[in-house]
Amino acid sequence: MLKALFSSKARIKLLTTFLLNPDEEYFIRELTRKLDEQINSIRRELDNLKKIGLLKSRSKNRKKYYYTNKDFLIFNELRDILLKAMNNDTDLIKKIGKMGDVDLLLLSGIFVGENSAIDLLVVGDIDKDELQKLLSESSKMGKDLKFTSMTKRDFLYRLECKDKFIRDLFLDDKTIVTVNRLKKELEKIRY
Repeated sequence: MLKALFSSKARIKLLTTFLLNPDEEYFIRELTRKLDEQINSIRRELDNLKKIGLLKSRSKNRKKYYYTNKDFLIFNELRDILLKAMNNDTDLIKKIGKMGDVDLLLLSGIFVGENSAIDLLVVGDIDKDELQKLLSESSKMGKDLKFTSMTKRDFLYRLECKDKFIRDLFLDDKTIVTVNRLKKELEKIRY
């Protein structure tokens, strides 16, 4: 969807990086490594984004750092578009669902535009190494996705103990539960 709106793949990666991490600043070489793009395309797109006012720059230690202009007229709208496009991307969810026996899949953090301890919680029998590989391949957010994986038994135990980590995830209004085969178990335990 974003490719149709924004013709440049490098621009999409830069927009994602800066809009989802508005408090961070990056220099050109760092971005080329992080986003796996050519330096000329990164430089060109940074200049374009700076010209329209979305990015600002400053020099520090003989390097030019770019950072997000949070006062940009449509900053919040662009960020919302990006988050909605990412949340509509059910491909990642489908791939995770096919990796094993998934009882619960919860999206948080970067998926909902918040700073959270994790971005993804997977409950069930799943290969963690395979999940890590998938998440690093689809790390289109310009930031590594943090995930937690646990067995159904461990999750239910933590629910019964009213574990703070689990409790905070379920009490967060922005948390998105995409797979839930534990409805009965979750109903029994009230937060």
